[in-house]
Amino acid sequence: MFKKFSPGFFSFFITLTGLVLFGIAVIPAFLITNKLLYLAFSLPVLIIFFFIMVRYLTNRIVFNKLETIYRTIHHQPVTTRQFKEEFSERDMIGKIQEDVQHWAEEKTLEISQLKQMEKYRREFLGNVSHELKTPIFNIQGYILTLLEGGIDDSNINKLYLQRAEKSINRMISIVEDLESISRLESGTFKLDFTRFDLVRLVEEVFENLEMYARKKNISLHIKRSSLGSALWVKADKKRIFEVISNLVINSINYGKESGKTIVSFKDGADHITVFVTDNGIGIPQKDMPRIFERFYRVDQSRSRNLGGTGLGLAIVKHVIEAHNGTLRVNSRWHEGSEFSFTLEKG
Repeated sequence: MFKKFSPGFFSFFITLTGLVLFGIAVIPAFLITNKLLYLAFSLPVLIIFFFIMVRYLTNRIVFNKLETIYRTIHHQPVTTRQFKEEFSERDMIGKIQEDVQHWAEEKTLEISQLKQMEKYRREFLGNVSHELKTPIFNIQGYILTLLEGGIDDSNINKLYLQRAEKSINRMISIVEDLESISRLESGTFKLDFTRFDLVRLVEEVFENLEMYARKKNISLHIKRSSLGSALWVKADKKRIFEVISNLVINSINYGKESGKTIVSFKDGADHITVFVTDNGIGIPQKDMPRIFERFYRVDQSRSRNLGGTGLGLAIVKHVIEAHNGTLRVNSRWHEGSEFSFTLEKG
């Protein structure tokens, strides 16, 4: 019955009741002959009664308000009896204060994270729009030129169709990479774990990228050391091929003239660590925390001219995390970079 009343009402009620009781106790003292005896008996009774009433009403207010706060913080139904059993009067306010402080810190952190995610979302949408806009405008320009008479010019019709196809392939690559990341993040992507030779897989990556590296004048090397001719791991072979390819392509794209890319290995107790090292332009320290973000580029103009989707390192991060591996990067500006990741032994 007291939940609907404000503290002001209770203050007025207690004051009025106190005055009434005081009057009831004091006024008869003027009519009774033995006043001291009457007051000595009635005042202690009045004080005890008044204390009990104030205590009861105060506890009702405090418990009702704190019970509401407790339910709001913990998002769980609790009866008044359960609430009183869990918190004694002595530690009730202190405990609720701790809970409120902890709840406020969590909400502050959550708000901060939401603001950061909102910032990334805006950047991501802007980047997707920019990445798709370029090939779309290119295709539009080529087709308009052909429709306006270029289709009959043997010098440009085939060339423009080839360029339009190249732009279409770039759009397809962006969409496929985005789809892969979305599936990895949502957990709907199922990894196909098999046992395979990691050294042989790196050789296949090098064979696939040999012509591209030669065009960039970058040499590719495998550092086998004393680990033997084969290193067996348990992972999704197709996805690890994609990871190593992305890292090697990255090292080629940002490599120096006559530079080199080296893939080496470290044999651990339960894991094999793969290192992809280059002596290219490196990564500035200010960009290190963001290099695994989607579409984030250290060198905007150069990266786009190289034709990448800007999603390679983001895919690497998600694939290695899906394998419960660790991914690290060490880099110095103008000196080179080293990416490393771990895989479970086969």
